[in-house]
Amino acid sequence: WSGFRQTQMRPNANLEIANALPRGWTLPSIPYIFSSRIMSSFARFASQLDVGAVLAGPVMAADALPKLTQLLAESSDAQLQLDVLRGLSDALKGRRTAPMPAGWEAVETKLAESANGEVRTLTQTLSLTFGSPRARTALRATAADTTAEAGARRTALESLLAIRDAELPKLLQALVGDPAVRGLAVRGLAAFDDAGTPAAILGVYPQLAAAERRDALNALASRVAFAKPLLTAVAAKQVPKADLTADLVRQLRGLKDEGLRADLTKLWGVMKETSPDMEAEIARMKKVYWAGGSTPGDAPRGRVVFNKVCGQCHHLFDTGGNVGPDITGANRGDLDYLLQNILFPNAVIPNEYRASTIETKDGRVVMGVVKSQDTTAFTVQTATEVVTIPKAEVDKVEESDQSMMPEGLLAQLPETEIRDLLYYLTRPGQVPLPK
Repeated sequence: WSGFRQTQMRPNANLEIANALPRGWTLPSIPYIFSSRIMSSFARFASQLDVGAVLAGPVMAADALPKLTQLLAESSDAQLQLDVLRGLSDALKGRRTAPMPAGWEAVETKLAESANGEVRTLTQTLSLTFGSPRARTALRATAADTTAEAGARRTALESLLAIRDAELPKLLQALVGDPAVRGLAVRGLAAFDDAGTPAAILGVYPQLAAAERRDALNALASRVAFAKPLLTAVAAKQVPKADLTADLVRQLRGLKDEGLRADLTKLWGVMKETSPDMEAEIARMKKVYWAGGSTPGDAPRGRVVFNKVCGQCHHLFDTGGNVGPDITGANRGDLDYLLQNILFPNAVIPNEYRASTIETKDGRVVMGVVKSQDTTAFTVQTATEVVTIPKAEVDKVEESDQSMMPEGLLAQLPETEIRDLLYYLTRPGQVPLPK
């Protein structure tokens, strides 16, 4: 083992190990910890490389990856299989496709019968990445099967979304009416520029739950071609105007289409990106709040407003999102503090909450916080989900001087809802939802 550790000091150590493995190599006499560390090392090594180039390269194509595929084909040790599969999965993270290693078809057939569920799942996911028609067909069938277990259907859809399966848009559009998977189906449609998407989503919008409506609106606000039918539906009162919260309006404005901006101004009003006088605005809002009397608002009703306006991004007590900071421990009892942060979110913006706008080559616009990036992909936290976007699909990235939290959150709320929200936010503990 000490000899193996010493090889890790050399850049090509893992390649040397791979090349040194004899044909038919197995691990029956070597402790599991050794095999596990070898596979972990392979994973680290592979994750530092361009896998497409690795598979096409003269040395690796002839040796290392086929060696790993050979191990999978010849080993009956489920744990060893998991080590290899996890390493390959980590190495391919953020890539839609990769060339299939020699011998993979046999591995796919063998491991599809494994008694270990994770082995089967990882094999199928990797087979998708390697372009296996069998894997695509099987996963499409699982996703569409209303008698299948909901978790299995969602996993199938997630795998197909990860590779941008060309046949997926029509399937997703059909699934927006299926309660078991429609949240994922609606979110997934944003990734495809398909003309049938707006009608499919808007057709089921009245039946959607609150969280699903949020997903639907985010999907429709991701492309100019989707946003225009959305605003038409709002104008026709098929989608309530109140559902277009300030952050969605800013997302729509971020599409940079003058026609959309004009329609938004007619429907929603002017959205100011620069704040009015801070002290005067806080004083005005405090006057609105205290107009409610000694008990200005209703906390349970305020929790409902919080869930609609704030809960997608902020965690409070036992619920909410993780886009912005957890506000449970914030100085919520201080009304001035609350109003300053709600009315003027751009006054002080920590770098970890600075918004970025990513435009893809096929016209999608994603606004969110870039949580991480590597040589292959961006990982972006949006208001509703974490999205991985391969860099090869990105046209432009712009970091904003604005917070993810937009100004104007209170502007479209009735005064009673403003009072209820602020009263709820100042409570020391969670309150029940209204009956």
